[in-house]
Amino acid sequence: MLGLQYFSFDDLWSPLILALFLIIAAAYLVLVGPFSERVQGAEPATAGQKVLFLAGLLALYLAQAGPFNLLGHVMFSFHMVSMALSYLVAPPLMMKGLPTWVWRGVVRWLPTRQLSFLAHPIVAAVLFNGLFSLYHLPVVHDYVMLNFTVHRLYYIVLFITSMLMWWTLLNPLPEGRQASGLSKVGFIFLNMVLLTPACGLIIFASEPLYQTYSNPAIWAEAMRYCVSGDSSAILRSFGGPAFFNILSSTKEDQQVGGILMKFIQEGIFVSMLAYVFAQWYRKERQEEDDDLSPAGGGNEQGPLNPAAKS
Repeated sequence: MLGLQYFSFDDLWSPLILALFLIIAAAYLVLVGPFSERVQGAEPATAGQKVLFLAGLLALYLAQAGPFNLLGHVMFSFHMVSMALSYLVAPPLMMKGLPTWVWRGVVRWLPTRQLSFLAHPIVAAVLFNGLFSLYHLPVVHDYVMLNFTVHRLYYIVLFITSMLMWWTLLNPLPEGRQASGLSKVGFIFLNMVLLTPACGLIIFASEPLYQTYSNPAIWAEAMRYCVSGDSSAILRSFGGPAFFNILSSTKEDQQVGGILMKFIQEGIFVSMLAYVFAQWYRKERQEEDDDLSPAGGGNEQGPLNPAAKS
């Protein structure tokens, strides 16, 4: 149904990139396992953290080198699923999978003073959602899809800005500046609003927007980055323009892609909203219990307020 019979094992699974991801997974397990015993103050990662990081790595591989990447070049709906996996699913999973001591090392290594403004909640939200929306303007999207170097660089920048966006909600450093529960709620709604125009443009367009999904010749040119051979040979091997007939219509596929992206984003951020509210509620209850306890009454420098220690 999806035309997967036209693709080889190498096309679908990108063995070299798969090997790279397996090396990253092995390096992670060594870093947070045996190596952590040599680092003063470091604690080994829990089983839950390992599962989260490896799940995020798997999602990123499937989206950027596995079947979703290939199908994302064939159908726009799969392209949007790939984008959601890459920037809304993988980053928070991988962030939660890294122990605090690893993040402290990363922050020390990066020029955080010079670049700290990029992690400001509003700046990070505007950067990620702005770049995502810009990418889905037809002229930009078609250009990026046809230029491999620009394509890879743009995706790397999107991944970095998505990590900055998630930092406000998942800041793994207890000593870092932590957003309040109300600020996190506002930040979630800001992200949900900022992505809406791009999704609306895609969903309600009266005609196909992207040449890479509607023009067989341009599609074949873009496919050269997933399948070996020149564009004319690729088009012939897939049965010529008739190959598009086995897929859903371009306009419907485009609309489904926009709807999928919005629903996935809404589902993830609504889940985060519930998580933030649960944390907020537990914190308020703990503070109330501390105020009512004879030994802790009026203590404003408890463990739930690390900023007060300084």
